[in-house]
Parts: sequence; structure tokens; C-alpha cells
Amino acid sequence: MKTLILIRHAKSSWDDSGARDFDRSLNHRGRHDAPEMGRRLAARLKASGIGLDGFVCSPACRAVQTAELLIEALSFPLTSVEWRRELYLASPRIMLEVIQAMPDETATVALLAHNPGITELAEILTGETFGNVPTCGVITLALPVEHWGEVPGVSAELIDFDYPRRLSGSNGQE
Repeated sequence: MKTLILIRHAKSSWDDSGARDFDRSLNHRGRHDAPEMGRRLAARLKASGIGLDGFVCSPACRAVQTAELLIEALSFPLTSVEWRRELYLASPRIMLEVIQAMPDETATVALLAHNPGITELAEILTGETFGNVPTCGVITLALPVEHWGEVPGVSAELIDFDYPRRLSGSNGQE
């Protein structure tokens, strides 16, 4: 059994209209939501006895900043994050290729990237309709496989879907 955690980057800023999309940073809400979602994820992983073994992330500024804030709460070393250029605005197919290449001794992997890819990948893997994973949304999936290379051929079980506004009663769609 493998566990896959799909994470959409936190809310980014559109204040600098001249900035390249790749270089957009988090806005105030994103800087607030990322550590909170890290704490919530850490608590759920601890409660279920799951340890985080791998973390792959887009190198876009907003994704890097999200990862830095999330992993502090997860007690995952920043130096162990794999920064994968191909995850920047990646399609589900590209994300699946990254997942399939994970070492089999890695039981739990977090993948932090962008929409629409994160939403589409979650829908492909689970057969469920998410519509739009909100910024800083976290989807935890159980995969009935021994090897990461088997992932595209199985149906994942949705363990949890959390996002910043979930507890406030808002639907959180962004």
C-alpha cells in the first residue's frame, strides 16, 4: 500500500502585473494558509501512523514558498524536497510519470504542484469529481500497490480532502 498526498500551492499574488507567472509569490492569505494546512496534515498523518517519506514540488516561486511553510509543520527536511521543473503547470500525465519514478521503498509521497493538473489527477485516480481543488488544498489517497509504477492502473481510495476554508463552512472554491 502506498499513500499519495496531492497538494495545490497556496494563494498567490497578482499584485505585480509585470512578473512572470513562474515568479509569482504567495499573497498574505497564502502565507497564512500554508502553515495551517501543514499543521492539519501533520496531525492527520500522526493520528493514522503515516510518515512522510518523499516530497516532490514544482520550482515555481509560489510552490516553493508553500512547500517551505508546509514542511516546517511536517518536520520534513527542506533539503530532501525534490524540485521538479516538469511539475510547473504539469498535466496529469506528467505528474503520473513523476509518481511512477518514485523509489518503491518510499511509502508516502507528497506532490505539490498547480491546477488544473492537481484537480484532474485527483479525479483520474479516484473517479470522483472535485471540480476545482482550492488553493492549498490537500488530497490524501491510498493506493493499493506495491510499486509506484503500478499507479495508473489502479483506483485510489480517497482518505481525506482538506482545504483552508473547509472548517469555516465555506465551499472554498477558488
